[in-house]
Amino acid sequence: MKLSLRKFLFLPFLLILFLLAPFIKSVYSDTSPTPTPDISSLEQQIQQYEQKIADLQGQEKTLSSQIQLMDTQIQLTEARIQATEEQITSITLDIDTASKKITSLQNALSSSIEVLLNRIVATYEVGTIQPLEILLTSGSASDFLQRLNYLKLAQAHDRQLIYDTQQAKVDYSNQKNIFENEKKQLMVLQTQLQQQTNQLNQEKQAEQDLLTQTQGSEATYQQLLAQAKAQLAGFSGFAQSQGGASLLGNQTVCDDWGCYYNQRDSQWGGNSLNGTEYTLASDGCLVTSMAMVYTHYGHRDVTPQTINSNPSNFASYYPAYLNFTITADGVTSTRVESVIDSELQNGRPVVAGIQYSNGDTHFVVLTDYNGGNYLMNDPFTPNGHRIPFTSKYSLSSIFAIYKINGF
Repeated sequence: MKLSLRKFLFLPFLLILFLLAPFIKSVYSDTSPTPTPDISSLEQQIQQYEQKIADLQGQEKTLSSQIQLMDTQIQLTEARIQATEEQITSITLDIDTASKKITSLQNALSSSIEVLLNRIVATYEVGTIQPLEILLTSGSASDFLQRLNYLKLAQAHDRQLIYDTQQAKVDYSNQKNIFENEKKQLMVLQTQLQQQTNQLNQEKQAEQDLLTQTQGSEATYQQLLAQAKAQLAGFSGFAQSQGGASLLGNQTVCDDWGCYYNQRDSQWGGNSLNGTEYTLASDGCLVTSMAMVYTHYGHRDVTPQTINSNPSNFASYYPAYLNFTITADGVTSTRVESVIDSELQNGRPVVAGIQYSNGDTHFVVLTDYNGGNYLMNDPFTPNGHRIPFTSKYSLSSIFAIYKINGF
């Protein structure tokens, strides 16, 4: 009677094992990756656009070629956005699949642990039964062999259950790692998508600005292009005449007026001027002067690199040429022709351009009027903070005076 009761209790556990094993194995073995969208055609398009841009950049600059170049750049950015969106869709599906696998593994693991605990008890009870006891309680030799095989089969399933439970733990841990890694990758892609979208908006605005500035006229475009080239050549010539634009250290000084910046400061001097062949150290006097003016009006976080890092601040027809209207720290400002004395008397600094007969050009910030002379922040001269203007330049060299509206 005792053995019959144990057998009666033992049968449901074995039945559970047979029913549960295929489910557990199917969950463990379901490791096939989520199909990835085919983006090879997008990658080919991107390569074609990149090659076309390289070809256009080697052509003579005309309004037509510039517009074609900008159109191609817009198409390139749109293709990159589409490729990023495809990757986001793919990884979102992967995250969903991983989440479902984790849930299934949790359920399978809980079930297998529960069965395993019950089987440990049952195995312990059955394990106290000796083969002789089975023989004595068997009705026949056939019944004895059947019971003995049944016991061996149950023991084999116990071993398999222990293995499956351990495998479930490993698979659960792996899926959790996959899930977390894909979530991090998704965040990177979402940030990348936002940056690409911003870039696309800037490129479209730059093209619209070009059409507005040139009014669709090739002559106007060539005139603007010539002016921009002349200004940058003047900046480079000035730097060369001063012995070169070697980098300097520890130049920034902030006081009640604002901050003094030097374009050659090692913090940013070696940076490319809006991605061009020029650098802030050699050709960033106007950018640096504008950054100093921003700090005077309370925007102490603005540096030359802040202005330099926004492509919209530069002309679409010549990316090293700083626009008259720029934006930094959320504030849009515009350079407007003015006179020196009235602005300084009202506590408003002016940006002054100096130019020599050979075309060398430079910009400084006039901050105050003192003893018959102007004080300036010179972005090129080492430690050029609040030094007399005439200690470096003649008043007759001034060719442009700008007040800064927007503050």
